[in-house]
Amino acid sequence: MQKIFTPLNNKAVEQLKSGQQILLNGKLYTGRDAAHKKLMELIEKGEMLPFNLLGQVLYYVGPAPAKPGQVIGSAGPTTSGRMDSYTPELLSRGLKGTIGKGYRSAEVIKAGIEYKAVYFAAVGGAGALIAKCIKKSSVIAYPELGPEAIYELEVEDFPLIVVNDIYGGDLYTEGRNRYSSNKICN
Repeated sequence: MQKIFTPLNNKAVEQLKSGQQILLNGKLYTGRDAAHKKLMELIEKGEMLPFNLLGQVLYYVGPAPAKPGQVIGSAGPTTSGRMDSYTPELLSRGLKGTIGKGYRSAEVIKAGIEYKAVYFAAVGGAGALIAKCIKKSSVIAYPELGPEAIYELEVEDFPLIVVNDIYGGDLYTEGRNRYSSNKICN
């Protein structure tokens, strides 16, 4: 598996292809529905965001509270489609990657191609295992949102799969096509 490091740049995302397994290293940020709504309100007001989007990766997760001795609790991905209405705007402002589970809308895929950004899938149902790759965690905005606050995470060898690349590749579509061509269940 290829190791990549944040922040991402165009050269890094140009090398990623749908279906590729990678290990992400460096800082990433979290955000779910409520945090995205707050980010968009700041953008509409022309105010500064709580972190610089340029080259960053946003993980759709609402981590569980950390148990004693842990950096973070279970940190499995949430459904990405719930953030689709916000994602093109964030990509236009320099965000280079998103992490979640499930399909993305045609608008998000198109924006990823236009702004050279990728969509990664994290394995759902493996939140406790994924959390072991998170080495540091701190809330940087909206603590009142609890697990939906924006966290800055430092990750080491965080396992991901490229779903949507900047060339229009879509692992979910490719997988469905391969499966349907096998005619396993007629």
